[in-house]
Amino acid sequence: MNRKTRIGTALTTLGLAMAMLAGCASAQAATPTTTPDKLDTLRLGYFATVTHAPALVGVEKGFLQKELGDTQLKTEVFNAGPAAIEALSAGAIDAAYIGPNPAINTFIKSGGASARIIAGATSGGAALVVRDGITSADDLKGKTLATPQLGNTQDVALRTWLSSKGLKTSVSGGGDVTITPTENAQTLTLFKNGQLDGAWLPEPWASRLVVEAGAHVLQDERDLWPGGKFPTTVLLVSKDFADKHPDAVKELLAGHLDSLDWIAKNPTEVGGVVNTALQKATGKPLADGVLSKALANVSFSADPNAKAFATLVKNGVTAGTQTKGSIDGLFDLTALNAALKERGEKAVSDGGLGAKK
Repeated sequence: MNRKTRIGTALTTLGLAMAMLAGCASAQAATPTTTPDKLDTLRLGYFATVTHAPALVGVEKGFLQKELGDTQLKTEVFNAGPAAIEALSAGAIDAAYIGPNPAINTFIKSGGASARIIAGATSGGAALVVRDGITSADDLKGKTLATPQLGNTQDVALRTWLSSKGLKTSVSGGGDVTITPTENAQTLTLFKNGQLDGAWLPEPWASRLVVEAGAHVLQDERDLWPGGKFPTTVLLVSKDFADKHPDAVKELLAGHLDSLDWIAKNPTEVGGVVNTALQKATGKPLADGVLSKALANVSFSADPNAKAFATLVKNGVTAGTQTKGSIDGLFDLTALNAALKERGEKAVSDGGLGAKK
């Protein structure tokens, strides 16, 4: 082999070796990391209502923070679901205890990209309460009623119920019955002053109007659902957060289940803990009569009652507060059911609406 041939062969060999090394480096660089981002704080939203007792107990008894460990729990109290969804969408909170209709609405509007329901929390605890002299739906024509916020779960329930009675409403405030979205505390004041004829409210506000302002129940929402069961509160998590921090989601769920277990095992103590948490959130505890009446109207479970959600979607469209759309993938109960299995409890159903992996 002459000198020129030897040099050419060497260069060819060197080129091949360099190409192989470059290919390996490129392959390594192209491999995505699957390590979750480090999480310092989990930001959780909930309401100062009896229907959010699992959140109130979880915060007050420290169940949520204990399971989160070194991750700091930061909480924010909201009046109603749409406001909480706005915060979730803006990245101001990571998860929220919330009514089902706002959860449905954000999922449909985002094409399934915004959030996932990871557990149930509360069933029951909502009613239409009205002043004396109103004894039927017909008596509501020309009257003014309140709900916590336009598009929240009670707002949808009221508009749907009125429609079923042949009474028209409008999201702009007109129709046979005027519906005025109003903060719950203000609703109580306006009702006492005679400026409202009634309201569809979550507990304890429905009971407060009855006990403190002389209202009576015209329609208990439980009577509108099979077996009296309907979802009032679910646990919703930002999809982006869940994708980045699956371990934190598992920890949040563990704290949630700890709270539900404690509520089930300590029925005589629940009222005191809830009232303490409500006082911290609002500055004022509930009267014993209001609290006991409110708690009697609710039940708590990790089962989100997914089979009811098709009806809730239909109701939102009927109410005019929600666009039509699919809710396939709204639920991701994988971590919940794994946790329930570890605790020796039965799995819960996503009603065929589970997230596709």
